[in-house]
Formats: sequence, structure tokens, C-alpha cells
Amino acid sequence: MRLLPHPAMEDVELTEVLRALSDPIRLEVVVRLATDGETTCGKLGEDLGIHKSTASHHLRTLRESGLVFTKQDGRLKYMSLRRDELDDRFPGLLDAILSAARQDTRAGAHA
Repeated sequence: MRLLPHPAMEDVELTEVLRALSDPIRLEVVVRLATDGETTCGKLGEDLGIHKSTASHHLRTLRESGLVFTKQDGRLKYMSLRRDELDDRFPGLLDAILSAARQDTRAGAHA
């Protein structure tokens, strides 16, 4: 198992977290990780229907912003949300973002 480089949580900046979440694809990845837990990067890309290079860009942005943890096992990369660390660093932020994203999804389904 190989760990990819991640920022220390004390170095994670709110502006970078919000910038990473400003993209709808990245926001959807975070919602899925919060709901489903750890999954492979390949499955996330397939589920979202995006090209491998596009998925790689978005998943790297999430990792570099401090939102997710990525580990590699052979050819597979596994991604999980850094939920506890984020809640300690920015209390209530992730809950508010996830709640708003889920409301937007429900509202869009009814439109």
C-alpha cells in the first residue's frame, strides 16, 4: 500500500477547500464519499461518466485541497473523505455543504 502526498490538516486553507468544492463534479464526488464511504477512483469516474484524465484532475484537486485521502494498492487507488479531520479543522462546514448539495439535488429532480 502506497500513500499519496496529502497536506497536513493544519496547512489546509478554507479558501482552497471552498475552491475545490466550487466545481459540481468535485462536489458530487464529496457527496458520494460522504454517503458511500471509501471507493476506488476508477469507480467514481465511471459513476460520474467522465473521462479518466478528467477524473484524475478532479480527484487530485480534492486530495491537494485536503478534502480527501487517497491510497494506492497495486493499480487501484482508493479515496475516502477526511471527514473527522475536516470537522475538527472547520466545525460544521462539511455538514452545511453536504446538506446544501443534497437539497440542490432534490430540488433539481423536482424541477
